[in-house]
Amino acid sequence: MHSTLLPSAQIEQTLSALRSIREDDTNLSIWEREIAVDCSNLIASDVENLRFESDRKAFPALFASALDSGGYPKGSARDWLITDAAQLLDAFCSIMRIDRAEVRLELVTTDSCRKWHSDYVPARLITTYLGEGTQWLKGQDADRVSEGLEPAHIQSLETGHVGIFKGKLATSRPAIHRSPPISGTGARRLLLVINPVDTQ
Repeated sequence: MHSTLLPSAQIEQTLSALRSIREDDTNLSIWEREIAVDCSNLIASDVENLRFESDRKAFPALFASALDSGGYPKGSARDWLITDAAQLLDAFCSIMRIDRAEVRLELVTTDSCRKWHSDYVPARLITTYLGEGTQWLKGQDADRVSEGLEPAHIQSLETGHVGIFKGKLATSRPAIHRSPPISGTGARRLLLVINPVDTQ
């Protein structure tokens, strides 16, 4: 079976692990980390999804303003979120050798991205602050999906884990992943996504 669609993941417990996404044979780099902050109060009331572009220097102030506009309550969890997202934006821009990036903070309550797919970007950073993490596939299961079959084994990022998923604009072997199906369960996910500018 031809395996050009198979992702090869590099998984470590340090931020520097994310740099492996620049390697030709790496399609997914994962920083396995634990977050001690409870982010549930950030979405205790109605909040709006956020989407904006920023460079590294301007990001903390822009993000704080966007969180205000989006209805995210002030407090220690929000202060930590701003600091953490700034660190991830800085790392992503450094790894991708870019000056600006698009940032999205999304409250996910549906199965809108439940199908297995790869992204039409060079690479995309994803981390889940609350709820289930993004699901992804290893070799043979990516092959199965390419043949229209269901995967036998599904891998999952844990809450707080950070993944950089290589997309179609960077390789013929993009990482295959999806949002975990949660429709009808009452579950909610708070998700941070960082893309290079001018990609969707």
